[in-house]
Amino acid sequence: MEKVDGRLARGDQTRRAVLRRAVDIASVDGLEGLSIGRLATELGISKSGLFAHFGSKEELQLATSRAARRIYADNVVVPAYEVEPGLGRVWALSEHWLDYSRSRVFPGGCFFQKVSHEFSARPGAVHDYLASVHSEWMEIVRTAIAEAVERGELAGDPAQLAFDLNAYYEAANLASILHDDVSGYDRARESVRTRLAAAVVPGSPVPW
Repeated sequence: MEKVDGRLARGDQTRRAVLRRAVDIASVDGLEGLSIGRLATELGISKSGLFAHFGSKEELQLATSRAARRIYADNVVVPAYEVEPGLGRVWALSEHWLDYSRSRVFPGGCFFQKVSHEFSARPGAVHDYLASVHSEWMEIVRTAIAEAVERGELAGDPAQLAFDLNAYYEAANLASILHDDVSGYDRARESVRTRLAAAVVPGSPVPW
C-alpha cells in the first residue's frame, strides 16, 4: 500500500509540474503551442509518461485550462471575496484583476484572454470550457454589482456595468502586452473609478 501511495503522490506531483509549465506556455503561445513532446523535453519526462497522464492533446488543453482557472480564482476571486459584499467587493475584484495581469501571474498576461481569442471561433470541447469560464467570471462580477445595488450603494444595470468594467480590464491587459507598457493599468483603474463613481448612490462610502 505504501508503494502504491508513493507512486500516486509522485504522479500527482508530476502532473502539477506539467500543468504549471503548460499554463505558462499557453499564456504566451496559446493552447495550440502545447504538445506532449515539448513538455516532455522541457521537463525531462518521458513522452509515454506524459501521455499516460493526459492521453490526447485536447485533454492536455482542457487540463491546462482547468489548472489556469484555479490559479486565476486564487489570485482574483478568492481575495476579493474576503471583502464584505457591496461596492468594496466590486472595487476589490477590479483591483485584484488588474494586479493579476500586471504582475504576470501568467507570463503572457491574462491566460483566458489569450486562449479565448484563440478558440472563440473553433467549436469543440475546449471552446465550450473556455466559454463556460468566461460566463462564470462575468456572473461573478455581475453578482457583486447586484449585491451593491441591493445594498443601495450602486444604481444601474448590473450586467451592463459588469460588461463595462471587464472591457477596461481586458484593454489594459492587451495594451500592456502589445506595447510593453504598464501605464494602461493606471488608466484602466481610473476608468473603473470613474465608471463606478457615476453609478454610486449619493452618500454611499467609496473604497478608493
